[in-house]
Amino acid sequence: MSGLASRVVLITGGSRGIGRAVAEKFLEEGAAIVVAARTASEVRAAAGELGRKGPVLGVVGDVSRRADIARIVRKAERLTGAVDVLVNAAGVQTPIGAFADADMARWKENIDVNLVGTAFCCRAVLPGMIAAGRGRIINFSGGGAMSSRPCFSAYAAAKAGIVRLTEVLADELRASGIRVYAVSPGAVRTRLAEEILATPRERVGSEYERVRAKERTGFDSARAAAELVSFLASPAADGLSGKTISAVWDPWRDWAKGTAAPDGDLYVLRRIDGRQFRKGRP
Repeated sequence: MSGLASRVVLITGGSRGIGRAVAEKFLEEGAAIVVAARTASEVRAAAGELGRKGPVLGVVGDVSRRADIARIVRKAERLTGAVDVLVNAAGVQTPIGAFADADMARWKENIDVNLVGTAFCCRAVLPGMIAAGRGRIINFSGGGAMSSRPCFSAYAAAKAGIVRLTEVLADELRASGIRVYAVSPGAVRTRLAEEILATPRERVGSEYERVRAKERTGFDSARAAAELVSFLASPAADGLSGKTISAVWDPWRDWAKGTAAPDGDLYVLRRIDGRQFRKGRP
């Protein structure tokens, strides 16, 4: 779908969960994969298993540390000269609980990983992408970015920040041949869902019952999120740059088949007041 044969795709948080599903999908597309994560044993295991399906380089690093990101990107760029696609899938969810009771050091750590880490990764790949005149950056959002998420204030604030960062970068880079997107993957059964179920119900609030309900009805598919990422990495998605697309709710499969994608202020963050929100561009 995405025409990424022999291109280099860097996936942070690619050793497990949704990031792992994204790595598998891009290997099917013929891409060379760089998987980055914090835990050395998980990186080694993922690189070994994924390497049976195609070219994979595993690199250990923490996205909240700019020096780690610079090292990861240098190793990725040695493969072909530039990172063609960056997928920012690394993330943490804790601390969980009321903001009034939050450990603010841990609260800041969440922002450092989710929002600042995403920004560090974007900044690190941009020189190579700008020089090449092309590139795709795909950030992961969801988790309270579009509506309130009580008991998850740090996570929700970081994810909302990622959505706005995505839109700003898309506008700044439009003339450079670089496209930037955000993905809301849905309620996938990942380590984050397990954290919610392992936390006392009174600290989690309504999110606890929502995850329990998903256990009964079925979680959303990590594969669907990976297929959306693959579509966004293709030229067919150029017109969606700057938008946040849901793997579950939005008709992106129709867009992938050629149906006109939405224009204007649909699929972006706006205050709905009749002035800032517009159905179409003037």
